[in-house]
Amino acid sequence: MNDYEEITDSSYNKSAMSGDSMSYDKGGVLSGAGSLMASAMTKVYVWMMIALLVTAGVALYTVSSPQLLQVIFGNSIVMWGLFIVEIALVVWLSAGLNNMKQSTAILLFLVYAALNGLVLSSIFFAYEIGAIYSAFAASALTFGAMSVVGAVTKRDLSGLGGLLFMGLIGIIIASVINMFWANDTLDSIITYIGVFIFVGLTAYDTQKIKQMVSMADSNSIGKVAIFGALSLYLDFINLFLYILRLFGRSRD
Repeated sequence: MNDYEEITDSSYNKSAMSGDSMSYDKGGVLSGAGSLMASAMTKVYVWMMIALLVTAGVALYTVSSPQLLQVIFGNSIVMWGLFIVEIALVVWLSAGLNNMKQSTAILLFLVYAALNGLVLSSIFFAYEIGAIYSAFAASALTFGAMSVVGAVTKRDLSGLGGLLFMGLIGIIIASVINMFWANDTLDSIITYIGVFIFVGLTAYDTQKIKQMVSMADSNSIGKVAIFGALSLYLDFINLFLYILRLFGRSRD
């Protein structure tokens, strides 16, 4: 979810912790606000990578277990149940992060990543393994480049974020319609727009996370890192899925 509540603290001045305020001691060691910012952003990417590894590990385990595959994909009720629980977890994390313990936030994040692995295991049956690897590599490079853009740009991306979020709602509605219409042209248009939207959201969310970090106190910085990791995790997963649809070769 990209529409989230910021964690802020009035005792911290945003400009005092921005990238422009980094200070160095005589030995050239990053200190003060810049060091805190760097440490917090590192935690964001570390937790994101951990979640991706959990998702990949669960997906690979699921593919290797016929019994688990039968339970998940042999009953539509189970699949819908997984989707509903995933949505509930994201909403719970987004809306209740301020009031939950950091350990609880971590647990919910990792549970969500594991559930996502169960669902995403289906791509191993829908696409050639080479296409999956290629899409992952392309997604990683694109995500990395746009996250750097979001981290270093001086331009305010908040306006872009609003447009991208509206576009996201639009492609969700269009995707639901196309589930019944099954129009290949519309599906291609949705896919291209989806790639564009999550490329933009990667940069937007990275800048937003930096702003959240700059306004967080020492007690909430850990939870900010978890929420930031969740936002970027969602951006990466969706970008990967749209790129996979873009040039993946279907087994069908």
